[in-house]
Formats: sequence, structure tokens, C-alpha cells
Amino acid sequence: MFFKPKSISPESNFESLIQKCIEGNSSAQRELIKQYLGYAKTVCSRYANSTEELEEMVNDSFLKVFNNLSKYDTLKPFKAWFRTILVNASIDYYHKYEKFTNQTDIEEYDFVDVEYDVVSKMSVDEIMEIIQELTPAYRMVFTLYVIEGYNHREIAEMLNIKEGTSKSNLQDARHKLQSMIQLKYPHLSKSYALKITRSHEK
Repeated sequence: MFFKPKSISPESNFESLIQKCIEGNSSAQRELIKQYLGYAKTVCSRYANSTEELEEMVNDSFLKVFNNLSKYDTLKPFKAWFRTILVNASIDYYHKYEKFTNQTDIEEYDFVDVEYDVVSKMSVDEIMEIIQELTPAYRMVFTLYVIEGYNHREIAEMLNIKEGTSKSNLQDARHKLQSMIQLKYPHLSKSYALKITRSHEK
């Protein structure tokens, strides 16, 4: 009688890869980088102003991964854990090299969240191109709020600003995005109408 070899699940393979990385196996570390390099670039590109900045953010992120991999809970999704590191590395870079501009410190702000329909009609490349034209301060708050899903209190803590500043920067970013959409994509601007929100906030 022949016995079929026991198959190894992808989860087991990944846990083995993680363990080898923790042990300092350079081949395993290169494999982990290979698997997640594209994802890292996608996330960090939302915050970077140039290819050089993107490369530094990604390199810093992987360094943080290997320095903290022993703290990773293999029962939880790796990509979610890695995403937090990517965002934090991007914020660290922002604090290190960028000055906040176009901010108004306020305690109260008449802030209204409204619907954002036009983005769903734009390609990923179009969205990324237009967001990149925002100033670093506006792009940082916009990306953390709209794309990453953080609230204003969390953003304020992450960026060391007031919660009102986060709200006003987002509001200003929305107005600037509307102007850019009207200029570059006039056929979409009518559906924009200053309406931006995250789909899970209903």
C-alpha cells in the first residue's frame, strides 16, 4: 500500500519562513522581502514625494520588520501587521524630513463629512497622481484618514498636531482635490461636489 505524502499548508510554510527570518537566515529574509516588496511600495508611495523617499521608507520598513519580527503573532494576518509598520515608517520619515505647512491650529472646526463618488470612477493611477499633487501635510492627513482609516484623534497623536488641525487639513485637501479634478477630469467633477467620505462610515 502506498501512502500519499502529507501536504504542507501555505500557513505552515509561511510560519517556517518567519521563524527562519527571526533566526537571521539571510535567504529567508530575502524571500520575505521578495514576497512583500510590491505591497510595501504600494503603501509607501502614498506618502513619498520621490523615488528616493520611497526607497528609504521601504528600506526602513523592512529593517523594522526584521528587528521586531519576534513580536509578530503568527495567528494574525501578516499583511495587516506589516501595513502598520509601513505607515509608521512613512510617518517617521515625514517627521524627520518634512515641515508642516498650510495648517491652522484650531480647537473647533465646522466639519461636515459628505459623500465621495468621483474616486470610484477614477483609475488607481489617476487617484495616485492627483493625491501626489497635494502638499505633504495635506497628503499625509488625507491618506491616513481616507485610505488607511484612522480617525482624527489617532492622526493627531501620530503627527503631533491638534485634532482640529487634522480636520482642517483634510477639509482643505478635499477642496484642493476638487479643484484639481475639475481641471484634469472635468467630466468627473460634477459628481464630486465636495463629497468625500470613507465607504465604511455611513
